[in-house]
Amino acid sequence: MEYINAFWVGGTICALVQILLDKTKLLPGRVMVLLVCSGAVLSAVGIYQPLIDYAGAGASVPLLGFGNTLWSGMKEAIDREGFLGLFTGGFTACAAGVSAALIFSYLSSLIFRPGMKE
Repeated sequence: MEYINAFWVGGTICALVQILLDKTKLLPGRVMVLLVCSGAVLSAVGIYQPLIDYAGAGASVPLLGFGNTLWSGMKEAIDREGFLGLFTGGFTACAAGVSAALIFSYLSSLIFRPGMKE
């Protein structure tokens, strides 16, 4: 049942974002920022974490989940360090994922050079 919930929740999020891209003149970069900010706001209100508990990766993998991770990290760091946690918490919470993305992007750029012939 976990897989089914992850599939339909993640699919619904993706379908709604695709409709947003198709029906508005918003550029993809702005939609991405909107999703991350929406995930942070939904987390701050207390709506998004129960959705992640229900759908697992279907809710935590899309960009809304990245906003949730940023918010959670900032909230924990503010509770632990005070005001300075506002600036460090998001980086600490997302460090592993962002580092992995940078490392694998660099490695793939070494393997697949622009203009490579097949």
